[in-house]
Amino acid sequence: MLSLSTCPVWQKPKLSMAGQSGYEMTSRRGRVVQLGPMVDTVPDIEVESEQPMAKSRSALAGFASRYARPGIKALIALVLLPYALILLYLLPFLHPVSTFMLADLALFKGYDRRWVSFNDISPVLVQSVMMSEDGQFCAHNGVDWIQMRGVVDDALKGRATRGASTISMQTSKNLFLWNGRSFIRKAMEIPLALASDFVWSKRRMMEIYLNIAEWGPGIYGIEAAARYHFKTSASKLSRKQAALLAVSLPNPYDRVAGKPGRGLRRLAGMIERRAVGSGEYIKCLYD
Repeated sequence: MLSLSTCPVWQKPKLSMAGQSGYEMTSRRGRVVQLGPMVDTVPDIEVESEQPMAKSRSALAGFASRYARPGIKALIALVLLPYALILLYLLPFLHPVSTFMLADLALFKGYDRRWVSFNDISPVLVQSVMMSEDGQFCAHNGVDWIQMRGVVDDALKGRATRGASTISMQTSKNLFLWNGRSFIRKAMEIPLALASDFVWSKRRMMEIYLNIAEWGPGIYGIEAAARYHFKTSASKLSRKQAALLAVSLPNPYDRVAGKPGRGLRRLAGMIERRAVGSGEYIKCLYD
């Protein structure tokens, strides 16, 4: 008969590491029992699956670092270039060209522009242009804020907006920007107008404007316009001719100064009468 004393008596198991092969459990009599290897129930983390994504991110960051920064620098330089040119155009012997003139050259159209100094332009032409385009030219700082506020109010109310561009704004647009009505262009035009009006004298502003304004297909500047439409020079324009040229400025392709219709002649007659009484408005040009 088997005695109870001969039966193995087990103590509370004591576990000990047995290397990577498994674990051991010791009984009360000191007998060591070898257990099987421990099964790791935690799955391995797939680290390798993240490598392609990490490589893609690294490649994208490298592309951004290589191309985005130079692109941003080029954009900043392009935005600042007009302001540098404004300072450069202070020099009276420089004769600026407009973006539209450059476009004509790029399209192999060519253009006619003959630069004349302010003193060689008939005062009646200057008076007519001011009365037609910007009656407050001598009073504002480049932007007529009262007119601009009215345009903004009309736009917010959904009404058709009227023109509020000053001669300073039109000069900035012709020199540095493009045609077409957009808030982006206007947002760029306003600071340029303020800067140019601050840097240039009113006489220099008017001189540049009258030498880059378009008066027909490929006809730029008042000297070329006077010769094209009336076979005369800018210094010899009559009041009637000056008024016709002034009212054709908003749309010289449809409003042909040399061949005016009844409506254009009527509008020119009104500007001619205003020009006669414009003495107080042009003091900043003729002291």
